[in-house]
Formats: sequence, C-alpha cells, structure tokens
Amino acid sequence: MTISTPETKRPVGYALFLIIVGIIGLTAAFSLTVEKFLKLKFPEEAASCDYSVLVQCSANLSSWQGELFGFPNPLIGLMSWPVVLATAAGLLAGARYANWYWRAFTVFNLGAFVFVLWLFTQSVFSLGTLCPWCIVTWLATIPLFWVNLFWTMKHGVWGEKARPHGTTLLSWSAIIVLGVIVTEAAIAQLVLNWIGSF
Repeated sequence: MTISTPETKRPVGYALFLIIVGIIGLTAAFSLTVEKFLKLKFPEEAASCDYSVLVQCSANLSSWQGELFGFPNPLIGLMSWPVVLATAAGLLAGARYANWYWRAFTVFNLGAFVFVLWLFTQSVFSLGTLCPWCIVTWLATIPLFWVNLFWTMKHGVWGEKARPHGTTLLSWSAIIVLGVIVTEAAIAQLVLNWIGSF
C-alpha cells in the first residue's frame, strides 16, 4: 500500500522542506565532523566554532556525550541526512513510497528528535555550553520530526482516523516547532544566561 497523496500531484512543498532541512542538517554534521578531526589532529588548538566559554564546540565534541555510541555523533548525521535528501529527490522525481517506508522514516525521525532533546539537556545542564553547530542540527531535526509526523498523518500513513488530526496539526506545525525552540531557548537562558554572555 502506498501513501495516498493528492493522487498524480507531487508533494513539491513537502519535498522542498525536506531538502532545506536536509541541507542544513548535513552542513552541520559535516562541519562538526571536520571540527572533530581537527581537534584530534591539533588538540591544543581551539575549534573555529569556539567563541567563548559558553558558546563553543570543543567541550561537546570532547565529551562522552559527543560519542555516545562509541564514535563521534556527527557521523550519525553524515549517514542520516542524505536519506532525507534522497527521499525528497525521489518525491520530486515522482516516486511514491509505501507506507512501511514512511512509518520507518518517521520512527527514525522520532529517534533523532529524542536524541537531540537529550543532547540539549546534556549540553545545558551537564556541560554548561551551547555548541553552535549542534544548535543548527537541533533547528533542522525539530521541524523535520513534527512536520513529517503531521504530514504522514494527513496522508493516511497512520490510518484514516489520523487524517483529520494530521490536517489540523500540520497547519499548526510552525507554531508547535517555534514553541519547542522557544522553550529550549528559555531553559538555556535560565540555566546559562546565554543572552548576557554577548
């Protein structure tokens, strides 16, 4: 069974959204990977994304949280974001993916969303830093999860009963995404006073 989109119409808007967040996420993953390699090669040098004690990449890249699975976290992004971009390219080319694909895609997006929320808490509450490229990754992953979830609900991936809810929630997705980001920014401000560091 394939996803039921306005049949014959390609979801160009959704595909372009995937391309935008995919490029942003892949850029952040690539930049963090380069910074990690440079840090290994020149351990005494500050990373190019180290702006202050509070805003920096080095502490995050050097921590155990930055290598949770035994290798640098940015490598996960280097493997994952191309899947997002390939999915978008397929949609633009007229591909119609089976529902199992969308369900798997959404489950992986959920895993990424939970992972970046955990990394946010570790960065703020444990490391006491805000990593610029990590923030860029969060800003790509958060909307990807919510928009994809609501879009797949709207198009029947999760059953007919979810369709009307998906349609409504998709129209509110910008507000929901903004709410998550503002909440994170507020928590970071309360804990780290990042505004006062400028």
